[in-house]
Amino acid sequence: METLIEVKNLMKIYNPGENEVRALNDVSLQIQKGEFVAIIGQSGSGKSTLMNMLGCLDVPTSGSYFLNGKDVAGLSDDELSEIRNQEIGFIFQGFNLIQNLTALENVELPLIYRNVPAAKRRELSVTSLKKVGLEHRMEHRPAEMSGGQQQRVAIARALAAAPPVILADEPTGNLDSGSSKEIMQILRELHEEGRTVILITHDNKIAASAKRVIRIMDGKIVSDTSLLEEAGEDIEKIAAKIEAEQDKE
Repeated sequence: METLIEVKNLMKIYNPGENEVRALNDVSLQIQKGEFVAIIGQSGSGKSTLMNMLGCLDVPTSGSYFLNGKDVAGLSDDELSEIRNQEIGFIFQGFNLIQNLTALENVELPLIYRNVPAAKRRELSVTSLKKVGLEHRMEHRPAEMSGGQQQRVAIARALAAAPPVILADEPTGNLDSGSSKEIMQILRELHEEGRTVILITHDNKIAASAKRVIRIMDGKIVSDTSLLEEAGEDIEKIAAKIEAEQDKE
C-alpha cells in the first residue's frame, strides 16, 4: 500500500522550560492509504494533541509530518487551512453543525469554500446524505433531528468532497449505544469503499471497530497492533485484546 501519512519524531511542548509539558514526545508513525486506524488513549494521554497535528489544526514544536508526500509541519496558517479544506474530512464529537441551516445546507457549506459550482454542490451533498440514510431529512435543521441523525449529517459533510482522509474525533461520544453502532457501521463501510479512516477514541469497544489500534500514553506510542488478522473475530474479543494491552501498561 501507498503511504498517506508519515510522522517523524514529532514533539509538542507546552510551557518550555522548567515546567514544560511534553504532550507529544518523539512520536513516529505511518498510515497507509485505505487503512482504518484507531488512536486510543485516556484523557491527558496526548491523543487529542496528535489528532490536532494530523488534522493540521496545530503545528508541532519539532519533527515532521508528511501528508501525501508534502511536509506540512512548517506551513503557514493559510496553507494549513487550505490542506484542511482540501485533504481532510472532519467528524467531531459535538457535530459542529450550523443550527439555522438545513442538513443539506450544512453539507454544502464546506463546498462553497472550495468554490464548487452550485449545481455540483447540490449533487454532491444530496449523494452524501443519501449514503448516510438521510435522504428524507435533508430539509430538517439540527434541532429537528436526533443526535445520531446530526452525526450522520456531519459524516455526510465530511464525505461530500471525497477528501483522502476522514478524521473522526470521538464520533460516538454524545450518542446512545444504538446510534453509536449505526455511526461505526457507516465508518466501517467507508473504509470498505477504500477511504482512509482515522478514529480518535478513549473507548476500547469503539477502537475495536478498526483494523489497527495505536495506543498512546504520556505523549508516546506504547503499542501499535493489527487486531483483525484472525478472520471472523468479533468486536467483543477484539475489545478484550485492547483491554489486555492496556492492563500491561
